[in-house]
Amino acid sequence: MTVGTFADALEQRHLADLRFSEVTRALRALSSTYVERRDTALAANKALDGAGKRAAFALYYGPLHFLLIDHIVKTLGVSLAPGTVVDLGCGTGVGGAAIAASADPPMRVLGVDMHPWALDEARFTYRSFGLTSDVRRGHAAKIVFPHDTSMVVAAFVVNELNTADRNGLLEHLVRYHAEAASPARRRHVLIVEPISERISPWWDEWANAFGQLGGRADIWKARIPTPPIVTKLAKASGLRPELLTARSLFL
Repeated sequence: MTVGTFADALEQRHLADLRFSEVTRALRALSSTYVERRDTALAANKALDGAGKRAAFALYYGPLHFLLIDHIVKTLGVSLAPGTVVDLGCGTGVGGAAIAASADPPMRVLGVDMHPWALDEARFTYRSFGLTSDVRRGHAAKIVFPHDTSMVVAAFVVNELNTADRNGLLEHLVRYHAEAASPARRRHVLIVEPISERISPWWDEWANAFGQLGGRADIWKARIPTPPIVTKLAKASGLRPELLTARSLFL
């Protein structure tokens, strides 16, 4: 399945019971949540409060994040060993799906999230791309990785953790990477976050930790064509997805 076909499936799924105007209003509110009222709204779990916001998140940010992570993985030239992609704080599952679907053959994916709606949406995403998957309710910083884990991805989730959980996750990822038995059993870690330094004041600490292990830090600004529904929603909501941006850490 292409990301365009996936976006078409999302459109049918989420606009079956909602009007386009409702999703557009919700997308404006969702954008405000992430940009202007981030600290209070995320702390109160308001980002996915209501069917309109959930549809907007899946329809707009889902395809964009898939395209962005697919671009990052392919540009980095990641060579993945057979095994499982662990998608921490998976949301709609697009991060894990982009990585698992890019491998040949496609990899198994384990999606982990605390939000029941996100887990159901992740199941839909993984199924849409024909991926073997498991979806579990759990905390991104506290999950035990399967023994065959080949890659861990945390896309747009580390910034939402509190300090204690974020520090615990960093220690967990460092141990996971260090436990690789041989180059043939190479273990990868990919962290993707918004480009804004204000959102991620912890970034330098993580970048230093990754750098000491031979990892790399990158800033991404990519012009990638977006599916029609994403372009339509952006135009109606006053958003501009022509340039996809992020920063990443990779081991």
